[in-house]
Amino acid sequence: MPISSRPLLAIGVGLGLLVTGCTLVPDAGTHSTGPVVLGFINGGTTSFHTCLQTAVTKTTSNNLAKVVTANSNGSKSAELRNVKDMIARKVDAIVLLSVDASALDADIAAAQKAEIPIMLIAVTPADDSKILGAVVSDLPGIGKLDAQWVDDDAAGKPAEAVVISGDGSTSSNLMVGGFTKNLADNVKVVGDERGMFDRATAKAAAARLIQAHSDIRYAFVANEDMAFGVREAFDAAGAKSVKIVTVNGTDQGLAALKNGKFAATVSNSVQDLGALAVTHTLSLLRKEEKEKIARIDARLVTRSNADTAPLYCDTDS
Repeated sequence: MPISSRPLLAIGVGLGLLVTGCTLVPDAGTHSTGPVVLGFINGGTTSFHTCLQTAVTKTTSNNLAKVVTANSNGSKSAELRNVKDMIARKVDAIVLLSVDASALDADIAAAQKAEIPIMLIAVTPADDSKILGAVVSDLPGIGKLDAQWVDDDAAGKPAEAVVISGDGSTSSNLMVGGFTKNLADNVKVVGDERGMFDRATAKAAAARLIQAHSDIRYAFVANEDMAFGVREAFDAAGAKSVKIVTVNGTDQGLAALKNGKFAATVSNSVQDLGALAVTHTLSLLRKEEKEKIARIDARLVTRSNADTAPLYCDTDS
C-alpha cells in the first residue's frame, strides 16, 4: 500500500539520533558493547498495536540499533513474563506498552532490580524516578478536544450524548474521562457502553443505546474502527442525524469526515508515538540532556482541515 500523501510529522529530527554513518553504541552503563538492543513489549494485536510495532521496528533500524519484540496480548501476567524474558536477553532497554497501569509496579520493579532501563509508552507512573522515561499522548486532552467540538456545536442548547468506550483499560478510561468531564452542563451523557475496540461489539452497543435513548444527538467513540460500526447501527435505526466524534486520524477516518459519517476526530498518530518512543529511549541512553517525559501533540480534525492531518500509520513498510 502506498504511503499517504498527508504530511508525516518529523519526530526525533532534533534528537541527534539521525543516521550519521556510524553505529549507535550503548554507554558504559548498559549491558552490551555492540549496537543498542531494545526490547519492545507490545500490549495487543489491534491495528493500533500493529502500527505501533511497525513504527518502533522501522525507527530502530533507521537509527542503526536492534530490536527484540514480544506481545502480552492483553495479559498482565504475560506482560511480566515478557519483561523478565527481556531481562534474561540482556537488552539495553525495555520499551513497554503496558496492558494496564496496575501491572506497572511489578514490571518496573523487575527491570530496576536487573538494572535494565525501562521506557513506557502511553502512561507514566506517579513516581518517574524508577523509569528511564515515557512517551505519552495527552489522552485526557484527546477527549477534551472532542468535548469542545460537541460544546461548540450544541451552542448552549440541551442535548443528549452517549459514550462508547474501549476495553476499560487505563488509556481508554483517560480518553473517556477527558470527554465527559469537559462537556458543558447543557450536554448530558445518558448512556455509556464498552465497545472493546471491536467494530461489531461497538455496533451492537450503539444499537442498544439508540433504542434506549432515541433523542441522542452526539456519540463519543474511542476509536474510528468502532465508530464505523456505531455509524452503521445509528443509520439502521434511522438516526442518521447523530453526530459522531472519535479518535485516531486514519485515512479511512478522514474519508468519513469528508463524506459526513463522522463529525470530528482527534489526530493521535501511532507512527509518531512509536518513532518517538525509540528516539527518546536512545537519546536518554546516550545521556543527552532530555526531559524524561516526551509528549505527542493531539489535534482536532474536521472536514475543513482533514487534508492536513498528520499521518496515523506508516504503511510503506
